[in-house]
Amino acid sequence: MFTIEQIRAAHNKVRSGADFPAYIQEIKTLGVTQYETYVADGHIDYHGANGQTIMAPAKYKVVAIADECNREQFMIELKEHQKGNTDYPTFIAMSAQMGIEKWAVSMKKMTCTYFDKKGNEILVEKIPQ
Repeated sequence: MFTIEQIRAAHNKVRSGADFPAYIQEIKTLGVTQYETYVADGHIDYHGANGQTIMAPAKYKVVAIADECNREQFMIELKEHQKGNTDYPTFIAMSAQMGIEKWAVSMKKMTCTYFDKKGNEILVEKIPQ
């Protein structure tokens, strides 16, 4: 069983998208099996074994998500973030502008899947191990 405090401690080590793979490995060892991050307010639902779910509360004021997704521009901006060229608030603002509603991370598949407001998969990425 993991706690929100353990997850926060791991997340506090993340400075940019370049730190994401190490963060995933750390929370995986805590027992997190998957999670969803919601761009609109930053709340996150973490899931573990035996139906455990913990919700991290909203992190910021609600931001509007664009109705239409600009997949191509999102992919360009995402790559820049993953290189460490943008911080998390910038990434969130860009995601909202590009029409990304949430992303879901699967520790089993080691993937991060981005979704638009209609629930369409926009991009599925393998997480480096």
